[in-house]
Amino acid sequence: MAATRQLPALSLEAAKVASDAAEQKAKQMGMDFNIALVDSTLHLLNFTRMPNAKLTSIQIAIDKAFTAAGHRVPTSNYQGKNFLPGGPAYGIHNTNGGRFMLIGGGIPIMVEGVCVGAIGVSTGTPAQDIECATAGVEAVEKFVQRKQGPKL
Repeated sequence: MAATRQLPALSLEAAKVASDAAEQKAKQMGMDFNIALVDSTLHLLNFTRMPNAKLTSIQIAIDKAFTAAGHRVPTSNYQGKNFLPGGPAYGIHNTNGGRFMLIGGGIPIMVEGVCVGAIGVSTGTPAQDIECATAGVEAVEKFVQRKQGPKL
């Protein structure tokens, strides 16, 4: 039995690809966002604050990425009655030093079924944040396909 294991992690190059794509999407939407990328260890890898992005959304974007990578599901999964007072998961937002995000806009980045990191976007509505974050995830998926080459 091995004493260690390898943990795939998002590269800085791939994080920049995601951030650039999310920023392009933001420009198409006519909005400025905070865009955060974390690796599979939940540590911040890349951050972009567009000029008019909300200053109070900086930490929210980072925490959305943290939550999505840590639980390996989009933060939009944490909506609904389960997370409201009286629900079985109420209070989860207070975990991890208050960093656990219940607001849409955090999406894990998966490569070959393994979470390598996540993107978190904040400033707009949850739907707008998700739209912008999705552009980043899709750009990484295309980047990975280009690097791996065609499947035979």
